[in-house]
Amino acid sequence: MRIGLDFGGTKIEAAALDDTGAFAARIREPNPGSYDAAIRLVVDLVARVEAEAGPARSIGLAVPGSLSPRTGLIRNANSTYLNGRRFDEDLEAALGRPVRLANDANCLALSEAADGAGAGASSLLGVILGTGCGGGLVIDGKLVEGAHGVAAEIGHISLPWPSTEEAPGPACWCGLSGCLETWISGTGFQRDHQATSGRAWKPQAIIEAARAGDAQAVVALDRYIDRLGRALAMAVNLADPEVFVLGGGMSNVSELYDRLPEVVTRYVFADRWQGRIVPARWGDSSGVRGAARLWDA
Repeated sequence: MRIGLDFGGTKIEAAALDDTGAFAARIREPNPGSYDAAIRLVVDLVARVEAEAGPARSIGLAVPGSLSPRTGLIRNANSTYLNGRRFDEDLEAALGRPVRLANDANCLALSEAADGAGAGASSLLGVILGTGCGGGLVIDGKLVEGAHGVAAEIGHISLPWPSTEEAPGPACWCGLSGCLETWISGTGFQRDHQATSGRAWKPQAIIEAARAGDAQAVVALDRYIDRLGRALAMAVNLADPEVFVLGGGMSNVSELYDRLPEVVTRYVFADRWQGRIVPARWGDSSGVRGAARLWDA
């Protein structure tokens, strides 16, 4: 039995996976919003999962940020009370056993490579298109985190091949401008539509309006698909993954899978591109499933 935990901005989920990859137990609780309370909740969730499913041989945690190899501190977490803390060490002390931490996008990629939409592929790039934008790279079943723990951070690469109107791009929370997160996240899609139409609509409302033929929504979706296609083409030119697996709210937009390949093909530095772009098989369960597999990666 393996336990995975997914540390989300609004909830923390714990689950036990058996050797077949099936859920043996699964519990969700609201994120308590403070560091000490979060550690207490993780300890409680692990105890409750083991009471239901039996003792676990390992514990892994998907976090919204990453552990700095230089300092050992959490950085870039949207649950900001984690930043600057030795979260792994404090959890190990509280639990009395070792844990492994990885970025939530890395956990999605690992899950989908193991038994999800990218199972059997030699290389996979998972991309989260939600409130933010993150990425994770798996090659030959192994998670690639890089020398500084920032491999595949696609959300904080500049929009490639920008037009005059797109440069320098919106300000990003990271301190730079024009990051892909400001364009291809669900938040970025909403921001772009509002900037051109004046309508403060949620992404799903924009998609529904585009499907109904609303002109401003149609062109907003067109722009989004073109920008996402350019982002994936840049990733092909850098890492050339066999398959892209998309997660997050925007991954549910079915139009992406029909239209993105043509855009990617237009920009890749190759005479032929036959990669696949698919939605995550496990949806919002990918994070907790990947966390449970961190000891295998």
